[in-house]
Amino acid sequence: MSSPSFAELGVSPVVVRALASRDVHEPFAIQRLVVPDVLDGHDVLAKSPTGSGKTLAFGVPMMDCIEADDPRPAALILAPTRELVSQIVEALRKVAHARALSITAVYGGAGIARQAQQAPRSHIVVATPGRLEDLIARGALRLDRVRMLVLDEADRMLDMGFRPAVDRIVRQTPDDRQTMLFSATLEGEVGRIADEYTHDARRHAHAPTAESRGKVDHRFVRVAHEDKLDALVRELGRETRGRTLVFVRTKRGADRLVKRLANHRLEAVAMHGDKSQNQRERALARFDRGEIDTLVATDVAARGIDVDDITHVINFDAPDERDQYVHRVGRTARAGATGTGVTFVMGDQAVEVARIAAQLQLHREFAQTGFASTPTSAGRPASSAPGNGRSRRSGSRSGSRARTRATVRR
Repeated sequence: MSSPSFAELGVSPVVVRALASRDVHEPFAIQRLVVPDVLDGHDVLAKSPTGSGKTLAFGVPMMDCIEADDPRPAALILAPTRELVSQIVEALRKVAHARALSITAVYGGAGIARQAQQAPRSHIVVATPGRLEDLIARGALRLDRVRMLVLDEADRMLDMGFRPAVDRIVRQTPDDRQTMLFSATLEGEVGRIADEYTHDARRHAHAPTAESRGKVDHRFVRVAHEDKLDALVRELGRETRGRTLVFVRTKRGADRLVKRLANHRLEAVAMHGDKSQNQRERALARFDRGEIDTLVATDVAARGIDVDDITHVINFDAPDERDQYVHRVGRTARAGATGTGVTFVMGDQAVEVARIAAQLQLHREFAQTGFASTPTSAGRPASSAPGNGRSRRSGSRSGSRARTRATVRR
C-alpha cells in the first residue's frame, strides 16, 4: 500500500506545487504523522532525529494555516543556532512565497537594524532566542499576534542554556496559540517544558526504518597528548576517508588545529562561535560543495550543520557525555550509508569515555584501547548505541583499535 501524498494529507494545491518545484513529492514518515494534526489545529510534540524531515513537518502545514492578510508576525519558529535558522528559512522560503507570505531570519552576527525592520513586517519569524530578545528589548518586535509557535531542537536549546530566554519569549505569546515542539528526546527537562507550553498535545515518536539507518564503525584510539596531531594526520591520510568532521572542545583549539594541519599539507576550515556569520556560511558552503573535505568545529557551531555524505567523524577532543557522543557521531552514516566514528582517548579521559562506551554498548570496542573499564560503567545496564540500533556485527581488530558496525539513526 502506497503512502499518502501531501495532497491526501490535506495540503493545499498551491503548496503541493511549490513543493514539487523543489523536487519534493512524497512526504517523509514524520511529515505523514504531523501534518494532519497541525492542519487540524492541534498542539504537537514530536520526537524525531535530525535529518528526518521535521522542518517540512511543521513548515508545510504552517503555510496553509496563515493568510497573507493576517496580523504580523503570525508565526514564530525558535531554533538554537544561526545555522539552523538559516536552513529553516531556506527550506521554507519558496513555499512561503507561493502563498504570498514573508519569512525572516533573526540571529546574532548579522545586522540588527535590518532585522528590526524586516521582522515585524514578516508573517513568519525564524529566530535564535538571544537575538529575538534583543529585538524585543529595543521595542522593534511584539509577539502578541503570534498564532503558531514552533520550538525546533528543543533539547539543544536547553543544552545551550536557553531555557530562561525561551520561557520569557513564550510568556509574550498568546495563551491560545498553537504550539509545536520538536526534539530528539521528550524526556526529562524537555518533557517538563513540553507539558508547560502545550495543551492536550498530540504526541508522535518517529523511529527510522532499517533502510534509513546507516551503519557506523566505532573506533576508540589510545593516544598520548603529544601524539594526538600525528594520530589525526594518519586518520586523515586514509584512502577510504571522504568528507570528515573533526570535533574539538574550544574555539581557539579549532583555529590552532587548522593551522597545524596546514603544516602537514592538509587543508581544513574551522567553524566556531567567534567566526562571523559570513565566515561560518562560507566555511560550511566549501565543505558542503566538497572544496574542503575536513571541517574542524566546536559542538555549539556544529549543531546547525546538516551535510550529507560525511564519511568520518573524529573526536579529536573526547566528548564529555553520552548525548554529546551520539550527536557528534550521528553526523555520519545517514540514509543507509556507512560511516566511521573515531574517538581519541588520553589516559586522564579513560574513565569518562569508558562510561560513555558502556552506556552505548560499546564495551568491547573501548576495551581494545587497553584501558580498563570502570566498575560503575561495566555493571550498568546499557542503552542502545547511537540511533538506538541494537544489531551489531564485529569487525577486524588490530593494535589499540577496534571496529564494529552499529545501526545509527539518520
